[in-house]
Amino acid sequence: MSDNLLVTDKERLTKVSSILVSQPKPSSEKSPYFDLERKYDVKVDFRPFIQIDPVDVKEFRKQKVDILAHSAVILTSRNAVDHYFRLATESKLEIPSDMKYFCISEQTANYLQKYIVIRKRKIFTGERTATDLINVLKKHKKEKFIFPCSNIRKDDIPNFLKENEYDFSEAIIYKTVASDLSDLADVNYDIIAFYSPSGINSLLVNFPEFKQNKTRIAAFGPTTAKAVRDADLILDIEAPLPNAPSMTGALGLYIKKANGIK
Repeated sequence: MSDNLLVTDKERLTKVSSILVSQPKPSSEKSPYFDLERKYDVKVDFRPFIQIDPVDVKEFRKQKVDILAHSAVILTSRNAVDHYFRLATESKLEIPSDMKYFCISEQTANYLQKYIVIRKRKIFTGERTATDLINVLKKHKKEKFIFPCSNIRKDDIPNFLKENEYDFSEAIIYKTVASDLSDLADVNYDIIAFYSPSGINSLLVNFPEFKQNKTRIAAFGPTTAKAVRDADLILDIEAPLPNAPSMTGALGLYIKKANGIK
């Protein structure tokens, strides 16, 4: 490793002209990806590799989870917020005003105002991670929790609730599925940037015979990096780095090295 860059093979360190980011295009022109594009004269395209599909009321009822039988809800993403309230509306349920909300971050908590008047509700927040939220949950063992989530989710929170004998129900309210990427079959990029194991799965679902060849793969976070390696792909760029806490920062360092920029 050189300059905190993950370089598996010097022969792979060739010029970068194009990057595919496996996420939706940012809505703000102030995105660091656009800065990256201008600064290093590279083409950056965006394409979500995964999509969120709602679980309808009929399918949800098969899980036999009564939303109103719970005193608190655990929300770990904006998707969870949206689909929790969507299901309640479609089920013609009114969420009681004394429902307690446990949110993974301040950002998720603020997003609640799309559906409720947050100053009139009991809202508890973690700082950013599941571990932070678990520390908050430890102080509220008497609640009956509902944990709305995707069919693909991390184990941290449900495992904690089970191991510590909390009264809780897990409810799958939306599904994370592979997007149709067939139009990319004959398109090549120098780098593909991934943010989740689901993105890697989508790549392989769409292209079971995928050959990496000279395409560099960037991964954000340890679980995504593991998914790359588990798929027997070469991980060329791993973020975050001590000197580059973001994906764009890690990509910038790599491009400077690969393109010989001083």
